[in-house]
Amino acid sequence: MELGFFTMPIHPVGKDWRQCLREDREAFILADELGYVEGYVGEHVTDKAENITSCMIFIATLAAATKNIRLGTGTVNMPNAHPAAVASQIAMLDHLLDGRLIFGISPGGLLSDAEVFGNLDANRNEMFLESINSVLALWETDAPYNLDGKYWKISTQRTLVPEIGQGFIPRPLQRPHPPIVVTVVAPFSKGVTEAAARGWEPISANFLMPVWVKSHWPKYVEGCTRAGRPADPANWRVAKSIFVAKDRATAKAYATDPNGPYHFYYKSLFTKLAKNGRLELFKTHRDMPDSDVTLDFVCDQLIIYGTPDEVADKVLAFQEETGAFGKLLYAGKDWTDYDLGRQSMILMAEQVLPKINAQLKS
Repeated sequence: MELGFFTMPIHPVGKDWRQCLREDREAFILADELGYVEGYVGEHVTDKAENITSCMIFIATLAAATKNIRLGTGTVNMPNAHPAAVASQIAMLDHLLDGRLIFGISPGGLLSDAEVFGNLDANRNEMFLESINSVLALWETDAPYNLDGKYWKISTQRTLVPEIGQGFIPRPLQRPHPPIVVTVVAPFSKGVTEAAARGWEPISANFLMPVWVKSHWPKYVEGCTRAGRPADPANWRVAKSIFVAKDRATAKAYATDPNGPYHFYYKSLFTKLAKNGRLELFKTHRDMPDSDVTLDFVCDQLIIYGTPDEVADKVLAFQEETGAFGKLLYAGKDWTDYDLGRQSMILMAEQVLPKINAQLKS
């Protein structure tokens, strides 16, 4: 098993934005130093708590500050940007990272973002597909472009000046394009099947019950089979909320504190999913009454905490439920306690991961 990092940072609403961004950057730099193989960051434009407004800009600030970690957009919310802008910016970012970029994409899940960009009542899944198809077409075809879509019309036919390079969309360093990943949320997701059929890889979200995470693998296999390629568990990334401390008392106090970053994280998600009618994600079975889905229940089910030995055992037990996956993505939280937040990431890399892999090899 390899270790990665994923953060859709949910910070206290009143926390200084500069401090939030500084600590989020430090987490990625630390992950790079510790040997985390990948790191993903989300984006939202209209959320005071999830306050990274552009994952591409954020990743660009890490290009010179990191050396080995592959950095991923987690995700670019495709309906909210023009495909030509996405194509050109991703291409530049891949060059800035010297080919360390992973291109994470989604239709976007925050409804206030959809409203502010004017697509709240649109078919955002349809927009998503047109957008990514347009981006790939811009990288695959030569100028002048002539893409006549339902949502975007993209052309440089009237203004192309080849001899001076005008009218061309840049292409990524990685050819034909950076690896593409999609975040998978829905139980028994049809989207993961379609993604796998196109050669894209899944990230199962960290706020899903194990039973729903488990449901993603057969759907991924289905898509790989359709495409005639092997379904390799090494390509399945699963995010998980984890806190590691040197002693159990500290771990329990920090992870279960009603005013702590883990409870705050799930309180925010719980509120959003409840308003969107998606409490099913927090259920252990589909006929579970909504009244049984409480914040305390969710936190108890979804947060792994403890000493390095305890966390290793719990991660292995989680994998027993879901099936084998190749990359465990440590889900970043606000560093309410700066030292404990850093220490948890360090212990995860230096003590927990070796214990997990020793058990998997035995």
